[in-house]
Formats: sequence, structure tokens, C-alpha cells
Amino acid sequence: MLDTRQLEVFATVARTGSFSAAARELHCTQPAISQQMRALERQVGGPLFVRTGRGLTLTEAGRILAERGTALLDELAATHQQISAIATHDIGTIRICAFPSATVSLVPAAAAILAKERPHLRLELVEEEPPDSFALLRRGAVDLLISFSYEDEPLDEAAGMLRVPLLHEPLALLVPTGHRLAGHERVSLKETADERWIAGCPRCRHALDQACTEAGFTPDITCSTDDNLAIQSLVSAGLGIALVPGLVLSFLRHPGLTTVSIDSFAQRNTALYTWPDLIRLPIVRATVDALVTAAAKVL
Repeated sequence: MLDTRQLEVFATVARTGSFSAAARELHCTQPAISQQMRALERQVGGPLFVRTGRGLTLTEAGRILAERGTALLDELAATHQQISAIATHDIGTIRICAFPSATVSLVPAAAAILAKERPHLRLELVEEEPPDSFALLRRGAVDLLISFSYEDEPLDEAAGMLRVPLLHEPLALLVPTGHRLAGHERVSLKETADERWIAGCPRCRHALDQACTEAGFTPDITCSTDDNLAIQSLVSAGLGIALVPGLVLSFLRHPGLTTVSIDSFAQRNTALYTWPDLIRLPIVRATVDALVTAAAKVL
């Protein structure tokens, strides 16, 4: 591998035509320049200069190295500039993975904040449910992950990651307008024991099963889907009732639906995950701050 410092010295010698002129420009001694060039010639395996009187003439190898070495140094300088801009300013791309209800609520609200504060920042969005979403962050496919969990649920997949809490969402009962429970301000989950249920994603279905078990019954689940609009449509059509977190109801309300508070300790916790080293980057820190601000206003 060629030493970039030696390449820089070589480029200066080739441009100025002598070791002494290069030494003056680089603010060092002529012997230091000679030593660097001898080391470079040993590395490439042959002479790069031929002395012609008081000046120097490039050999064929020297001409090739001068041409390609200058281009290489220019590319390295441009790369360094881009990396510095990404690390210290607001230029770059942040890749965010989020579950569906966060993608249509939290992420747009945070993006609006970033559009004003960091107009050159580009967001790339990926939609995925946990636990599969954690695999994307672990293999470096995304920079930030918005995920959720329920009470007492282990978070083994997040080991080593930085966790930033965003929301604590109480669960509400979603019923059709005209349902026997629609007029109630608050009900016990036991009162739904004879109902049919529409369940969400596997993690949400597990939370429903657990909450109903604690209430003393097993839910009669007639349909499961991770599509929030489909859940609301199925409930509106009278095919079952559903247990939904507050974030879902913050952005979408199908006609013909009513929400009822329930007596249950069950809630969904939404949090942001990233790697501790990434949070040190200003653009990552700014994105995290925007998501925290958006979460405080979304419900």
C-alpha cells in the first residue's frame, strides 16, 4: 500500500520540479524530502526521478504515479470532506425502521421538524415489525429503529443497543358504534369474555391473549392481521372487537367505531433504538431529538 503522506510529498516535488522547492512549500528540510522520496522509490521498486542539471525529470513510472497519484489524493480529499460533513453537519442520510402505526404518525411528525432544522438531511424509511426489525439494526441495514413491546416482555433482541423511551400507550377497546359496550365510559375486560376478537400482529396477539388470561378467559379470535386499517374495517363491519394502543387511534378512525377505556394494566411501550456510537453523530442526535419531540405531541 502506498503511503498517502509520501504521495503528497511526491506530488509537490513533481509539480515544483525540485526537492528544495518542495521543501520550501511544505515547510520542511530538503533532506526530509529526499528521505521520503527514497522510501517511496523502494516501495514502488524503481526510480521516479532523473536528475537533469539542477532540476528533476520524471521517469515513466514517475509520470504514471504523478497522474494517478494526484487523482487518488483528490478522491481521498473529497471523501474526507464528505465524511466530515456527515459527521459534523446536517448533510447525509438517516435510515429509519419503524412499525406501521409509527411510520404514519411519529415519523412524519419528526420529519417535519427535521425539514425545518436540517433541510439537507435525507430520510430513508423501512417498515418492519419486531422482532424482525431488530435484525435490520443489528446487521447495519438501518441507523435507527422504532419498536414496541408490552409490559413484562423480555427485550433480549435489544442487547447492547441504546434505548430511548418514546411513548407509554394505554390500550383501548375498539367496538362498532351501536355495540352493547359503546355507551360505556370504562369497562372491565371480563365483560368482553363472550365477544369475538380481531387480533393484530403476533406480538400484539400475544399481549391480547395474556391480558384476557389475566381477566379469566381465553379470547375467541376470529381474525388476525397486522394492517391497522383492516382491523378497524373488520370491527366496523361487526366481525369482532379489538384491543388497540393509543398511537393507532391518533391517526386513523374508521367511521362507525367507538373506543372504550378498559380496566387493565396492559399497555404498549414504544421506544427508539440505536447503537451508542451512532448517537454521537450530530445528525443522528438531531433525528432522535425530533422523534422525542414528536412523541410528546402525537397522542
